[in-house]
Amino acid sequence: MHIDLTGLKAIVTGSTAGIGLESARGLAAAGAEVVITGRAQDKVDGALMALVAGSPDAKAVGFVGDLGTAEGCAALVATHPAADILVNNLGVYNPQDFFEVPDEEWVRFFDINILSGVRLSRAYLPGMERSGWGRVVFISSESAFNIPSDMIHYGFTKTALVSIARGLAKRMAGTGVTVNSVLPGPTLTEGLAGMLAEDAKAKGTDIETAAAAFVMAKRPSSIIQRAATVEEVANMVVYTCSRQASATSGAALRVDGGVIDSL
Repeated sequence: MHIDLTGLKAIVTGSTAGIGLESARGLAAAGAEVVITGRAQDKVDGALMALVAGSPDAKAVGFVGDLGTAEGCAALVATHPAADILVNNLGVYNPQDFFEVPDEEWVRFFDINILSGVRLSRAYLPGMERSGWGRVVFISSESAFNIPSDMIHYGFTKTALVSIARGLAKRMAGTGVTVNSVLPGPTLTEGLAGMLAEDAKAKGTDIETAAAAFVMAKRPSSIIQRAATVEEVANMVVYTCSRQASATSGAALRVDGGVIDSL
């Protein structure tokens, strides 16, 4: 299957590292012009350099702003008024016991994980509808269905994204615009690698082995019995954004390694 996104513009939020950066890289490799977003200029510049280093012909620009705020989203839309593809990847997580999470943290997670995607979808979907084609993807998580007891506030936001994507898919019915959610499971991002680095060094093992042990300790229902790579998750994102995925809308697409134990 050859995915060709030449002539299309893609915005990927939270794309200076991890799944966001790898998704941007995949979209650019397929020919899309990609907008890399992040809060810090040096992080955005570094991501652009990494993307071009892997694909010298890639078309990519950066945007610096806090998309967890209404002002940041408005600034992005003012700078890039139209897009054919929107990947709502921006998100935060932080293990914390339910009884210790204050109201402000619930609001922060809501603003960043949920409202960023809501605001940008509201801004870009009308233009997609007018052009008769578009793709919106919300990066949710297996935690949407497998709510972690130590991150209830995080799991709640990921469940919300699945609901929003399904509802928006119905709202855009018959327009040529698809809306889906992608649900990664444990993934070997820079964040997870950093968390496991000290333990791996102490045990004299590599990060992949440490990540596999982590997965089996925290998510024993995993069928692949290891962490996914960011590329494996990005592959699903790129396909979902492709012309070939035209009959897929309103779906919760799992890249969870089989963690979610349901049919």
